[in-house]
Amino acid sequence: MTGKEILHKMKEKVGLCSSADSGKGKSKRDKHITHGYHLVKGKAGHPMEDYVVAQFKQVGENELGLFAIFDGHLSHEIPDYLQSHLFENILNEPDFWTEPEHAIKKGYRLTDANILEKTLDLGRGGSTAVTAILINCQKLLVANVGDSRAVVCKNGVAKQLSVDHEPSMEKETIESKGGFVSNFPGDVPRVDGQLAVARAFGDKSLKIHLSSEPHVEVEMIDDDTEFIILASDGLWKVMTNQEAVDAIKNIKDARSAAKHLTEEALVRQSTDDISCVVVRFQ
Repeated sequence: MTGKEILHKMKEKVGLCSSADSGKGKSKRDKHITHGYHLVKGKAGHPMEDYVVAQFKQVGENELGLFAIFDGHLSHEIPDYLQSHLFENILNEPDFWTEPEHAIKKGYRLTDANILEKTLDLGRGGSTAVTAILINCQKLLVANVGDSRAVVCKNGVAKQLSVDHEPSMEKETIESKGGFVSNFPGDVPRVDGQLAVARAFGDKSLKIHLSSEPHVEVEMIDDDTEFIILASDGLWKVMTNQEAVDAIKNIKDARSAAKHLTEEALVRQSTDDISCVVVRFQ
């Protein structure tokens, strides 16, 4: 086995992967809770810019499920950095167990500040993020910046847990900071005519007009909760929330479900990098 193959196996074991990868795992606390992920590189000439975290981690007497999609733009270094550091920074916040929502916001801010300080090493690109922390198989905390999305399925019905941070939605805030939102015919709205999301990590040249403050949502896991989907916009550009839920509702293996969603997005002509994590609760 080559050094590269060994490194890939190590990253897969702890749920850290990029490129055309897939993997799966399950909770030790509740064997019915499983996860799977699958990534496919898009048709652009640059390296893969989607990165994934999918793992269960024991912290003292508690079990955490850590799941994330990081979708880079003009960068694969920044989503790679997020993959290695964002959850660590969140969990290192002293109030994580007492005020997890507050800790998540502080962890996002700290991580973005660290990225901006490392611009010489990480470059001037950026990344969206959607993260989900499952505490003891009972409480799910979802946070996001940008347009990577989290959707939960309850009794067959899709419910979006994240917010797509589109520039047109935050036009007043951007303009109040001295920026502008372009709206050229045939193109999506963009911050300062450049970035198609209003919140992201990095993007130092735009940061004065760009936020990294996450939207945070809390969802309790109950008997009606079937599964959650985390995916980059390579999926959501071509599928609605309900279409994604309907496509995998009868696929019990989480990795097979994640792979099916990426394949369906390709069938629907998605040309972007596509990454998907599915967590099944039944």
